[in-house]
Amino acid sequence: MQAKSLKGKSTEEIRSALTGSFTDAFIPTLAIVFMSVKQDWQTISRLLDEKAIQVFGATTAGEFIDGEIEGGSIVILLLDMNPACFKIEFIETSQDTAFKDSTKLGITGGKMFTSPAFIIANSGVSLDGDPIVEGIIEGFGKPSEGEVTIFGGKAGDDLALESTFVFTNGKGNNSALVALIIDEDKIEVSGIATCGWKAVGTTKTVTKSEGSVIYTIDDKPALDTLMNYLGVGIKQEENKDIVTFLSSWYYPLQVERDNVDPVIRTAMFANREERSLICSGKVPQGAKIRFSLPPDFDSIDKVVATIAEHQRRGATGG
Repeated sequence: MQAKSLKGKSTEEIRSALTGSFTDAFIPTLAIVFMSVKQDWQTISRLLDEKAIQVFGATTAGEFIDGEIEGGSIVILLLDMNPACFKIEFIETSQDTAFKDSTKLGITGGKMFTSPAFIIANSGVSLDGDPIVEGIIEGFGKPSEGEVTIFGGKAGDDLALESTFVFTNGKGNNSALVALIIDEDKIEVSGIATCGWKAVGTTKTVTKSEGSVIYTIDDKPALDTLMNYLGVGIKQEENKDIVTFLSSWYYPLQVERDNVDPVIRTAMFANREERSLICSGKVPQGAKIRFSLPPDFDSIDKVVATIAEHQRRGATGG
């Protein structure tokens, strides 16, 4: 299997790069697309569809390619993967139906392949990813086959926190999930979750929470704790209890876990009346958390080094 990467600041740049990518030895069947919401995802999707290329696409908050971070751009990974080894599913969903919809996705993957791997992206600023993961595991439901492989993340919108999109051939929505299901008996899928954010300060305890809403931290209002500790501001809007943070993306919470890396939860919104935080995913009551500071300039190097070490251990069985 071969791969080629493309990047551009416009649809025309991508059109030109795509035309030059086809050779007798490379005819792509799959495109993994990440792009700014400032770009026209519908046109990019149609452009790839015209070339008979299946699309797994999501809008982003910065595009990473060839060791560089782009902004307001389009980046594409083209693969000539055997179509018999993968399937793309697209499901419009909501917070209320995400678990049920993802359960169906897990069932579909299990019917298609004995050992499916799922690469997921979901749109919807407030759509929690946890029920999607839980639903896939429930739907696959084959403990005898071992753990199911799942990677993915949320679509972005250049940090506007307004509307994100996922898309595939002829379909796209701002509250949906797109899944690339791969036959792991034919194609190995492996990876690692890591980030460049640095935990700071002492460990604190979530003393009251429900789902993705944190009410108190160390028995103090969660919103006040975050604002006092980090000086994070909120966008004041009259007659609205739910408000948006001005810079919360840069100060996510790190939820500590036993024997594994912490999971990142961004406080995306706040309720001024309840003084609570509304996060990007579930934060269990009793969880231990630490606040984070923005990555240094060397954060990409650190992430790359972590991935390289993971790959080395995999190759040596360490």
